Amino acid sequence: MKVETAVRWLEQFNDKIQANKDYLSELDTPIGDGDHGGNMARGMAAVMDELAGKEFATSADVFKIVSMQLLSKVGGASGPLYGSAFMGIMKAQQAGQSVAESLAAGLEMIQKRGKAEVGEKTMVDVWTGVVEALHDHSLTSDAIEALVHASKHTLATKGRASYVGERSIGHIDPGSYSSGLLFHALLEVGGLDE
Repeated sequence: MKVETAVRWLEQFNDKIQANKDYLSELDTPIGDGDHGGNMARGMAAVMDELAGKEFATSADVFKIVSMQLLSKVGGASGPLYGSAFMGIMKAQQAGQSVAESLAAGLEMIQKRGKAEVGEKTMVDVWTGVVEALHDHSLTSDAIEALVHASKHTLATKGRASYVGERSIGHIDPGSYSSGLLFHALLEVGGLDE
């Protein structure tokens, strides 16, 4: 991925996170701590501050900053999980891998950190679906939306939402929603064309 595309992707993701901050926290309130929006908004603001006005040799250098900022500035589960994802993406980009392979590496790091599997109502469901769609060259914004909204009908068996048991059904998983924003941003900046 080109450096400019990586930076544009993150700017677009930040815009979406800031615009949806309250909604993300609303999603998190019935099944979590209610802080997902605030945590992600703070983390992405820190990422933008770190990226501002700097020159980068490679996209991996950009993703390293993202990973470090999210790991150090975001509380709850989302900081370590997103930070780990971008660490995986960074390593794959260093190795010259494609965007699809880089996202697969990000997913692997999320699963290593969070120990979640598909079907447990976490961001892993969305990331897995996106990685699979990239393999088939079938990733569209509609496909992303379908993956995000599928979490609504799932019983949470992992993470904070699993504590509320059956009451988790009927709610969109906040990590799935923010992951959807990440992938919408990637499509919008043409990140899959490289």
